[in-house]
Amino acid sequence: MHQDSFDALLPADMARKAENLGVTKATKAPLSAFILAVTAGAFIGIAFVFYTVVTTGNDALGWGLNRLIGGIAFSLGLMLVVVNGGELFTSTVLTVVARASRKITSAQLARNWALVYAGNFVGALGLVLIMQAARHYTLGGGQLGISYMSIAQHKLHHTFTQAVALGVMCNVMVCLGVWMTFSARSVTDKLLAVVLPVAMFVAAGFEHCVANMFQIPMAILTVNAADATFWAETGKTAADFADLTWGNFLLHNLLPVTIGNIIGGGLLVGLLYWFIYLRPLEKQA
Repeated sequence: MHQDSFDALLPADMARKAENLGVTKATKAPLSAFILAVTAGAFIGIAFVFYTVVTTGNDALGWGLNRLIGGIAFSLGLMLVVVNGGELFTSTVLTVVARASRKITSAQLARNWALVYAGNFVGALGLVLIMQAARHYTLGGGQLGISYMSIAQHKLHHTFTQAVALGVMCNVMVCLGVWMTFSARSVTDKLLAVVLPVAMFVAAGFEHCVANMFQIPMAILTVNAADATFWAETGKTAADFADLTWGNFLLHNLLPVTIGNIIGGGLLVGLLYWFIYLRPLEKQA
C-alpha cells in the first residue's frame, strides 16, 4: 500500500523506527548520552516545578480538575525531551525492542540504561540545588514549599507492591506517548502525541522515577533548609515531615518505582509491539 510522505507512519513502520532508534541510543558516544540524560533529568524536574506551582492553592477547583491542570503542565517535560533529543530513562527502556531483534547486545543495553539513569539523577539533583539557591519553596507565603513536601510525603507511603504497580502504569502511558511520536512527521505531531498520555498518568497519581529524582530530594532539602520564618508563616513544623529522608526515598519509592517503570515501558509497550510487528519478520528471516 502506498503511503504519502506527509502521512503519519503506520504501526509496523513505527515499530521498525523504535528498533532503529534503540540501536542509535545504545551505540551513542557515552559522553553525549550522559550529557543528554542530564538535560532530560533537568527537563522533567522543570516540569515538576511547573506542576507544583499551578496546583498549589487551587483547592476550590476540586481534586480531579486541579490534577488535570497539573498533568497538562507536567507534559512540558516530555515535550522538551522528545523535541530536544534528551535521553530519558523511562523512554530509554524501549531499547529492549532493538535487543529483542538482536540488533544490540545485552551489555550495550545495560550500559546505556545505567548511563542514562545516572545522568537523569545528576540533572534532577542539579536543578534541585538551583531551586534551593533561589529559595523557590518560599513563594506563596511558603505554601509552595509545603506542596513540595506534602507531595513527596505521600509518595513515600505506598507499599512496595503499590509503588511498583503505580510505576508500571506510569511508564505504560509515557512509552505509549513516546511510541506515538514515532509516527510523527512534524514537531507539532510530537507535541500533541505526548500531552494527554502524560496528563493522564500525572492526574491519576502514577509514579515516574525521574520525576521523583527531582521532587523528593527537593522536599528533603526544603525540610532542612527552611528557617523559623518559613515554619511560622505556614503553621507547620519540620517534625511534620520527619519521614522525608534519603533512606525512605531510595528504598520505599525510587527502587520499586524504577522496577515498575521498566516493566511498564519495556515489557508492556516495547516487547508487546515487538512481538506483534517485528517478531513475524524475524521468523521469516
